[in-house]
Formats: sequence, structure tokens, C-alpha cells
Amino acid sequence: MKRLLSWALAVAALALAAGCASVPSGEASQAAQDLQALQAEPAATSPADPWERWNRKVFAFNEALDEAVLAPVARAWHDHVPQLLRTGVSNFFGNLGDVWSAVNHLLQGKVGSGAEMGMRVLSNTIFGLGGILDPATEMRLLRRSEDFGQTLGVWGLPPGPYLVLPVLGPSSVRDAVGVPLDRYASAPSVYFDVNALAASALELVNVRAELLATTRLVDEVALDKYSFVRDAYLARRRDLVYDGAPPLPTFDDDFDDAPPAPSPPPAPPPPPSRP
Repeated sequence: MKRLLSWALAVAALALAAGCASVPSGEASQAAQDLQALQAEPAATSPADPWERWNRKVFAFNEALDEAVLAPVARAWHDHVPQLLRTGVSNFFGNLGDVWSAVNHLLQGKVGSGAEMGMRVLSNTIFGLGGILDPATEMRLLRRSEDFGQTLGVWGLPPGPYLVLPVLGPSSVRDAVGVPLDRYASAPSVYFDVNALAASALELVNVRAELLATTRLVDEVALDKYSFVRDAYLARRRDLVYDGAPPLPTFDDDFDDAPPAPSPPPAPPPPPSRP
């Protein structure tokens, strides 16, 4: 297991070197110039995003970093690393994440799904060569990912303002609180004697490679990419906290509690007719 993981880390390092070598120096400098040439951003337009002016600057930094480094490296990883190895890396990191997901299911009081996630981890670890293979999916033990941000939401903590984190991307104050614990609990260095930085770099490159098609689609359809990503993230996180069944919004109806209008007085009787 340790030898296979070391081999994967070595391949990732080669892909990283190839990707960085393939990036023209002018492209990186152009990205930096675009970041420095940002004009004044518009005022906040969403109640959930009061820090929009700052968030847009971090978003622009992330976009420049992605265009100059992450996306080229991810494309090199996707194009030059065999599919079998890439799938094994995804399965391996997914199995580590399933351990923490099982814990979060239990913290949320979902004993049944927590036990299923525990069985998934055991099945993939024992029968899947330490998580490189995924026999649990064929056994209908599907992945139900949960993180500590979702757990805090189930416990009643509101999401707070929308927040864009450097490198990590969209988040909220609540989710950002859970990020350090999520990263630590899912880190390979916690379970194996590997370099934590190299393992994190491999995971980042692999995840970015899996999102190449998605980000390409967003670039094509979004008129304002920042707003599109923000709204999609907030809607998805709300859906995850409530397991796909968020409560319907309530509206105050001022007419329900209003007193009934008084009935008009009866019309006076007609005058008696003369003989």
C-alpha cells in the first residue's frame, strides 16, 4: 500500500512539473495583470453576501491561480496519467473521506446511514486493497458524504455570510469553521506515513481534473461566473444540510389576521304608498 501510494505521489509530481512547464510565462503574467487591473466591484447585491466586494477579489485571485497553474496541471494529469491509476487515486481519497463522513452521520444522529458508511469503509478497505478499488458501490453501499459544516447546520448553526476562501473557493462562515477539521480528519498523513504536503497536492490535482468539464460548462453558460457559483453553492449546501428536503419559505400574510369588514347597514324600508 505504501509503495503504491508513493508511486502515485511520484506520478503526480511528474504531472505537476509537466503542467507547469507547459504554461507560457506570458499567460501567468497576463493573469497577474488582469488581477491588478480589477476595477471597483459593484456593491453587494445578495443579503447572503454582504462581503461581496472582498469576495470578488479573492474569487479573481483564485481564477488567476487556476488559469495559470491548477488547470494546466489538472489537464496534464488527465491527459498523461492512465485512467486506471486516476480512478484508484480517486477511490483512495474517497475512502478516507468516507471515514469522516461516517463520523458526521453519527454526530447528526443518523445511526443507520452512519453504520452503512462504516460498512462501506470496511468493505473498500478490506476487499478493495485499502480503498483503491470500490467494491462497496457494487454491494449497493453508496457514498453519502457528510462534513462538519453540514453537521453544524444540522445542530442549528446558521450558515452566516457567504465567504470565498483562497485556493479552496466558495464557502460560508459556518463551513469555513469546519474546514480545518475536515481537512485533518481526511488527510492521508493521519493514517499513513506519507508526506502531508505531497498528498494534499495530489488530492488537489485529482479533484481539479475531475472538475474540468464542469468548469468548462460554467465558463460557457454563466454571464456572471461569481454570482453563478455563489448561488449554486448556497443552494447546494442548504439542500445537503436538509438531506434534499429543505423547508419551504414562509410568507407573512397581513390579511389573515385582519378583522372582518363590518357589514353595511340595512337599507331603510320604502315609504308607505298613499291611497
